[in-house]
Amino acid sequence: MTDVIKVMVVDDSALVRKVLSEVLNSDPGIEVVAQAVDPVFAMEKMQKIMPDVITLDIEMPRMDGITFLQKLMAENPLPVVICSSLTRENSETSMRALRAGAVEIITKPEVGVKGFINESAIQIIDAVKAAAQAKVKMRKSAFMQTEEKRTADVILKKNNNSKAMSETTDKIIAIGASTGGTEALRQVLSAMPALSPGIVIVQHMPEKFTRSFADNLNQMSAIEVREAVSGDVLHNGLALLAPGGKHMLLKRSGAKYCVEVVEGPLVNRHRPSVDVLFRSVARYAGANTVACLMTGMGDDGAKGLKEIMDAGGRTFAQDEETSVVFGMPREAWKLGAAEKLVALQDIAELLLKTSIDISKHK
Repeated sequence: MTDVIKVMVVDDSALVRKVLSEVLNSDPGIEVVAQAVDPVFAMEKMQKIMPDVITLDIEMPRMDGITFLQKLMAENPLPVVICSSLTRENSETSMRALRAGAVEIITKPEVGVKGFINESAIQIIDAVKAAAQAKVKMRKSAFMQTEEKRTADVILKKNNNSKAMSETTDKIIAIGASTGGTEALRQVLSAMPALSPGIVIVQHMPEKFTRSFADNLNQMSAIEVREAVSGDVLHNGLALLAPGGKHMLLKRSGAKYCVEVVEGPLVNRHRPSVDVLFRSVARYAGANTVACLMTGMGDDGAKGLKEIMDAGGRTFAQDEETSVVFGMPREAWKLGAAEKLVALQDIAELLLKTSIDISKHK
């Protein structure tokens, strides 16, 4: 990988190719070295110049983006950012792309694409930079993938010395993830037994995508997984996923935990933000918490994880070897916010065991 990230833009829209290239080229660390109207042209151009990252539309002539992605990951794996119009009807197609090996998703509207790309320049540039750091692996065939069932102060009001009700017997698990997190969450949640402690999750993900992702997780898990709405009460056997485009906070309702879903500005360049969730968890669950910060670029969640630790909760982070991008976990580790680094395959067992240990010591 050179210092400048070489990008190929693959999209059948000339306008999208032009505007997306202009946005990416505006960052001195990125250079668009090629454009292609469809995957067939892209493969021809890749024989002459090999990009570090590909931005890829899904619906294109001659070969759709999913087929191209599957072929690419089976023959010559490269980091791919999906840039597609995500609606309720086609979001499952985009999830197939993530399962096939795409590392990021950019939501592209059906209309007003030029304005959207310009307004979302920071998120688009960050997505490409995150993809450039991702560790992608060769896959025998994407068809073999299982189709299974600012700081957070801008969102959280000043803490008026309210403390978590440590005497409650309810324990919760809090998880934050970004790049590579969709597959990592599938592995963790599918290993959770039906009566696991309640789980709250932030996965950096676009609006309109999280509901389908939650439905997909629900189909493959023994626990119930759903997209959170304000007022949802957290209980054993339930995992709540923050909706894309909004922040999720943990609150208390009597002796029970519930969640609040709110509008608000980007925090650490994200909405939902892991820091927003984790800091609310530290405030209202405190020592009743087991938290883990997983794969992702940047530092979102690191400070929040430290606050959970300082409040008496147990904290962990995913290790470098199994992280697609060892950014967020690294920042947490550097901050002293995690007790230990944990391999992906061991996270579910550790979270469960630690929550049981907390209960024994109450």
